[in-house]
Amino acid sequence: MNKILISLTGVTFAASGLVGCANMNETQRDTGMGAAIGAVAGGLIGAATAGGNKGKSAATGAAIGAALGAGGGYLWSQNMQKQKAEMEQATAGTGIGVSQTADNQLKVDIPSDVSFDTGRYDIKANMRPVLDNLANGLNQHPITTITIVGHTDSTGSDAVNNPLSINRASAVRDYLVARGVAAQRIGIEGRGARQPIADNSTPSGRAMNRRVEVFVAEQVR
Repeated sequence: MNKILISLTGVTFAASGLVGCANMNETQRDTGMGAAIGAVAGGLIGAATAGGNKGKSAATGAAIGAALGAGGGYLWSQNMQKQKAEMEQATAGTGIGVSQTADNQLKVDIPSDVSFDTGRYDIKANMRPVLDNLANGLNQHPITTITIVGHTDSTGSDAVNNPLSINRASAVRDYLVARGVAAQRIGIEGRGARQPIADNSTPSGRAMNRRVEVFVAEQVR
């Protein structure tokens, strides 16, 4: 075990050499560094614990380490960076948030003034262009998966809010599917009022909590 600890002190330097290409952007370098560090560390641990089959265990450890090191099993690639830039351009000035999550997913946060009226789950007219642009981007990048999460404010009981949040996510899914996005790529969740991002005691806070979040992920392969 001491040999493993000693060897790992050189992992970062080795990984830096593996991902030090000048033509990488920042997100590629971050993902590449995580994968490289995971691969080197996994390989060292696999070799040290292999017994009579060091080569195979080192390779297995490297593969597992690379996937974990890349961050949550998701990859932030040039395609993901391109989708983020496209969505930022398409939603500029609408109040819709587009961001990269800590685990390398693209997050599109659609607030209530764009998404749904209070107590309803039918798609509003000003939400359709946003979803049209999202569907177009998803169709151009078919290797990604999508998770749609619906939320409500705290008005009403869980018996009302939980199905309402699911129905909102379902409505967004159905809209995307109608525009060519494969249904098997899309998962939906309803969180009801359980994950507020603002104070439910104020009208403005409740409006912020009535929202839909769309997460787009590219799996590490």
